Amino acid sequence: MNSRCRVLNIFDHKGAGRCGLWLGNPAPATLELYLKTLGLKEQAELHAYFNDDCRWLLPEHLNAYKHPQNKPMWDFYDSRKTLAGRGLFADCESVAKVDKFDWPKAEYLDFSSVKHLTEKYGNKAVFSGMWTCFFHVACDFFGMEEYFMKMHTHPAVVEAATDHAVNFYLQANERLFKEVPNFDTFFMGNDFGSQLDLLVSPEMFKKFILPGIKKNVDLAKKYGKKVMIHSCGSISRVIPLLIEAGVDALHPLQAMASGMDAVSLAKHYKGKLAFVGCVDTQELLVNATPTQVKDEVRRLKEILGPNLIVSPSHEAVLPNVPLANIEAMVLGALEE
Repeated sequence: MNSRCRVLNIFDHKGAGRCGLWLGNPAPATLELYLKTLGLKEQAELHAYFNDDCRWLLPEHLNAYKHPQNKPMWDFYDSRKTLAGRGLFADCESVAKVDKFDWPKAEYLDFSSVKHLTEKYGNKAVFSGMWTCFFHVACDFFGMEEYFMKMHTHPAVVEAATDHAVNFYLQANERLFKEVPNFDTFFMGNDFGSQLDLLVSPEMFKKFILPGIKKNVDLAKKYGKKVMIHSCGSISRVIPLLIEAGVDALHPLQAMASGMDAVSLAKHYKGKLAFVGCVDTQELLVNATPTQVKDEVRRLKEILGPNLIVSPSHEAVLPNVPLANIEAMVLGALEE
């Protein structure tokens, strides 16, 4: 069975034999360190070295947005340095002002690099799609605190900004699905949780966020895609909503966040979702011995398998994770 079939079976809850494996997307400094240690030259060689089942082809990583005047996709015209900093729409009380903004256009996207790499990795499970992070985009436009407050004080303004962002991603993803049909999984991401709970209430999630997720999921399903959604943090209170929306797999399962441990996830959602991640990057992969890492991977497979892709609980592995612990994770994952 090749990697593509293995992952599709996992997403269809037909996993058999070994679980899947995804190294994630190591941070640049980590990648440089691992490549140097192993005598490799590029990230693709690292994934091949570890017999990784998955490849992530994110158009934004491949410089797909090509504005004729070289403007970035999300041109906020501000100098915010923190999430709490005030954004362009921090004082906005008018839907008309939101509508007048120069929103990005899907016509400026070039998916040729995505198409080429998708064809190159035909026997692997390819995850693609625009990142579709409209929640993050809204945070940037308003500033996180203003965004959350305006959900209550100026909901129409928040809805207008969200609709523009969501509509851009819908148009962009539809173009991608038409132009690059040969991949199986639409992968989208936003971070909705902190270590302890959701960043917004379930009620606000249902009003301002879930509709955009559902529209993009429905679009992906129209084109025959599986859907994997990323969110760091504790999102246990809205996982049922994601399942109802049609999400097939959840990533990265931040193991130390409240309610996101393997036992809790298995108790409530095993058989309803495929799991991608859950190998703790906050403590385990940083501080444990390789033997402890391998034992933990075996435990996770027993609890969450067989419909599990073993992967770090944050895909951007940092340089404080020893290569020996990644090797141990891989060895544990590849055991039958």
